[in-house]
Amino acid sequence: MLQPAIEVLGLELWGVEYLTKGRSALLRVYIDSEEGVTIDDCEKVSRQISAILDVEDPIAGEYTLEVSSPGLDRPLFAAEHYTAYVGEVINVRLSSPIDGRRKFKGVLNSADPQKIVMTVDNQPVEILFSQIEKANVAY
Repeated sequence: MLQPAIEVLGLELWGVEYLTKGRSALLRVYIDSEEGVTIDDCEKVSRQISAILDVEDPIAGEYTLEVSSPGLDRPLFAAEHYTAYVGEVINVRLSSPIDGRRKFKGVLNSADPQKIVMTVDNQPVEILFSQIEKANVAY
């Protein structure tokens, strides 16, 4: 529902995070552009999607809306994001451990629609997207 409103402004929806801590909640919307993202871009998107969220009301309760650039340590959400960063070092946190380990840092070797393969401590590690809680490019 947010993507068309962001694209009209000439920007790309990179990803969305919804974080809760106690009774407070944060909806973080990442936007991107080949030319980079400015504070003005974030303000425009914030105004545009605030109106949509007020009308559609997809989130129960109060939350804070934050619009941001993905930055240099950009989070990875979609398979296409991983594909674009093959050969780069990434950090991955899993929802459940593989061999007793939930955090991995290594070179991303490949990505397909179901999984990634990365080299961690000189060993290949295959991780399904369904296992990934959070991932980002290591800066």
